[in-house]
Amino acid sequence: MTTDLRYRNAGNPALLDLVDIPPGRALDCGCGAGDNARRLRERGWRVTGVTLDPAELAAAAAECETIKLADLANGLPFAADGSFDLVLLSHILEHLVDPAPLLAEARRVLAPGGRIAVALPNVAHFRQRAQHLVGRFDYTETGVMDSTHVRFFTVVTARRLLEDNGLTVLAVGASGGLPLWRSRQWLPDSLAARADRWALETRPNLFAWQSVFLVTDARTRSAGAIPSPTPANDETAAASS
Repeated sequence: MTTDLRYRNAGNPALLDLVDIPPGRALDCGCGAGDNARRLRERGWRVTGVTLDPAELAAAAAECETIKLADLANGLPFAADGSFDLVLLSHILEHLVDPAPLLAEARRVLAPGGRIAVALPNVAHFRQRAQHLVGRFDYTETGVMDSTHVRFFTVVTARRLLEDNGLTVLAVGASGGLPLWRSRQWLPDSLAARADRWALETRPNLFAWQSVFLVTDARTRSAGAIPSPTPANDETAAASS
């Protein structure tokens, strides 16, 4: 019997490209079939994956140094304090009734100078706004309105969630762009890319379908264990529409 690996995808390069530390030990929470783990492994990381799905565990085993079958709602009991340089939470927190305990666990297992990379969908994206405007709040099989999502965030409230749970934002980003539709077929790629960057920098809450964050433990940062990073592009997270 074969199982459809629902979350098989190309990984989340927009999130992984924020990581600014040398390769070390990474924990991929909700690793799916191992797509982000593969990208991390190719960059030199030693990856421990966590999934709740036995079929995904079998697939991700080829990409991970170690794989764990566990429910993230119950924390990370298999991981020792300070055991990972990077904790990846790519489209995971929206699946939890209360994301705070997992964020606390991510801080616990994070090594000094480590990073937590977080991606969250944006429920204020223009497509969702249009649906809500006509009174539709329909769940879908995948995407921002995935039927397994139990929490919803905007770009602004995603950042607030992280900061309210003891994390310092080091860098931010977003994925999406202008609704150019068929005009993309004749617009020069460079012009369309510039237009998309402008939209995401000025109105991320309207044009971004996901927001991505690189964060660290605020306690470690305040203790002076981490050097000041290159200033984050705060406009992306601070602007709203």
